[in-house]
Amino acid sequence: MRRSAAETREHVLQVAHDLFYWNGIRAVGVDRVAAEAGVAPTTLYRLFASKDYLIAAYLERATSLYQEWFEAAAGDADPRARILGVFDALTDQVHPRQCRGCPFLLALAEFPDPEHPAHQQAVVLKRWVRDRLGDLTAELAKTAPIGDPDLLADHLALLIEGVYASAQALDATGPAQRVRSLVEKLLAFSEE
Repeated sequence: MRRSAAETREHVLQVAHDLFYWNGIRAVGVDRVAAEAGVAPTTLYRLFASKDYLIAAYLERATSLYQEWFEAAAGDADPRARILGVFDALTDQVHPRQCRGCPFLLALAEFPDPEHPAHQQAVVLKRWVRDRLGDLTAELAKTAPIGDPDLLADHLALLIEGVYASAQALDATGPAQRVRSLVEKLLAFSEE
């Protein structure tokens, strides 16, 4: 079956995502990505000039997919329900068979140099999540007396990171399953 260049690029990125996410970015070579994608290495290098370009494209794609997931999870209800929706979706997302942890935290761990493009792309997503939580808490502050919306957004961002970490270390049926009740308490506490 012949694919267009755009279809081939997307196929390679999906294969790269699966390999990088489940095995580690540094542990997977370009030849393995090409082989598992069923393309010649020369085709892969025509699409991505180097592994660094492939990594950058993988993280850009992951960023876009994560942002879509977040927005769908937040929905269009009232701000409190939108916040809870994100955490409900997160709880569903972190089951071990489908989640090894946050791909952006994994990238940060593999690329600690702040100048590396992979590190920078991961930071962009993490800032975006914190900013979106800030948007949601600012919206909530218009309808409920929550105190400091920025402080609440920081707390929610920490809870997201904690869910990813605990699901990986303690299983998705452990503490990660209790995050909704913690978010509800945090929201109630903020309203006092």
